[in-house]
Amino acid sequence: MRRPRFAVLVGLVGITLAGAPVHAQPGRMMGMGRGMGMTHDSALATQMGVIHELVMGHDRITRTVTNLADGVRTVTESDDPRLAQLIRAHVAAMDQRVRAGSGPGLPNESPALRTIFRNKDKIQTTSDTTAKGVLVVQTSSDPATVGALQQHAADVSDLVQRGMAAMHDGMLKGLGRHHRRAVSNHRLRCASTRG
Repeated sequence: MRRPRFAVLVGLVGITLAGAPVHAQPGRMMGMGRGMGMTHDSALATQMGVIHELVMGHDRITRTVTNLADGVRTVTESDDPRLAQLIRAHVAAMDQRVRAGSGPGLPNESPALRTIFRNKDKIQTTSDTTAKGVLVVQTSSDPATVGALQQHAADVSDLVQRGMAAMHDGMLKGLGRHHRRAVSNHRLRCASTRG
């Protein structure tokens, strides 16, 4: 089914929002270390769990990105029915968040993602549910917004390709120097629990 939308974020947009596995209570502080916690609503807390599951299953997700002159076309899918459903659910949830203009305001948001939330009224989106996921086309007549859409699509593709390593790299870019050490320590702890 085809659903034109105004101001929708491209598939898996919020993956870059997550910095670590999140198991928080609505309205509680989440984060890794002093000064990094932020209060979130229950919908975002739920979405962070979905994001984490998608990142952990990154090796079972495929993604194709085509840069257009005025935007981007993405297809994000999985042969795993659970992941396919999570992809669809995540896109729908982020669609609502962007249309409402309620950016989460996490410290690890990329500049591209902040531009997309800020310029939501300059973005036109259509999406199609596929048998294994979702196809999203986003366009804009504003060159800066087009650049942000394309950069964010590349960021999400990196997450699909590299999983948690890309998530941690994104966090390091988005955080101030005094928080980078906490993130690096978290990354080492994650690596040691996998080994």
